[in-house]
Amino acid sequence: MSEQESPEHGDVEHLADALLAALEEGAEAQPDAEESSPDLISGAAFAFRRLAIEFVRRYNRLEVTADAGTLSGPVLFVANHGFGGIFDLNVFAVGATFEQLKLDRDVTILTHQVAWTLGVGRLIEPLGARPASTQSAEEAFGRGEHVAVFPGGDVDAAKAWDERNHIKFGGRSGFARLAIDAGVPIVPIVTAGAGESLFVISSGERLARAVRLDKLLRVKSAPVSISLPWGLSIGAVGMLPYLPLPTKLATRVLPAMPPTDGEDAADFAVRVETVMQDALTDMTSGRFPLIG
Repeated sequence: MSEQESPEHGDVEHLADALLAALEEGAEAQPDAEESSPDLISGAAFAFRRLAIEFVRRYNRLEVTADAGTLSGPVLFVANHGFGGIFDLNVFAVGATFEQLKLDRDVTILTHQVAWTLGVGRLIEPLGARPASTQSAEEAFGRGEHVAVFPGGDVDAAKAWDERNHIKFGGRSGFARLAIDAGVPIVPIVTAGAGESLFVISSGERLARAVRLDKLLRVKSAPVSISLPWGLSIGAVGMLPYLPLPTKLATRVLPAMPPTDGEDAADFAVRVETVMQDALTDMTSGRFPLIG
């Protein structure tokens, strides 16, 4: 091997440096520093966010394009899932997108209740995560914050390989009702590529119903997947960290969409989902898996 570093080796070193810097940032967080807390959990949470953002920027070569214009007031960000729950690459990409947008107000992220059921919720609350509910959203808007939501939930996050470029909100329109009632526009955020980070054989929705996961955990899917290092697994990978393949991610922030006069929540939701699907279809047209 020559003494000169290869580009790949340089990328690995840069990523390692970023990870170490993130850990130091979390460990050295001061009470009066922006977005920091003296609490150990908060420091770890901010370090994790830094790690996650640097990971998708470097390992997944994330590219973000934005056409949202100037956000003069609170908005409801509506995003699609990639795969999984807390360890969803799309969630990380959205975090990186918020940084790039240089938002002038905090963002409350509406998160599936299962995170708190499994005891993980309090670990991510310092990052703005709150149980997905009308109350959480109304309180955030009342504080003048932005709100972010992934309406597809686990159904959108557990799509099979052949549906990886589809957005599945499952007929849900609660997010549109939130925007209408709060008088805020919806800003769609669409990410492509995360569905290629592993191979999902089946979303496992029938299995989830059979074992009553919808009743026990409010989860409607139990994906059957092949991933590293777990190999063939059922359900668990969505809640556990897995080693994603180095798929290229692309995120697009679309123009703000206010409801039209007299538009009901169901119609508004369909309009938003359609615009997001059109964008994802355009982003994945001619796409080659992993390479982008």
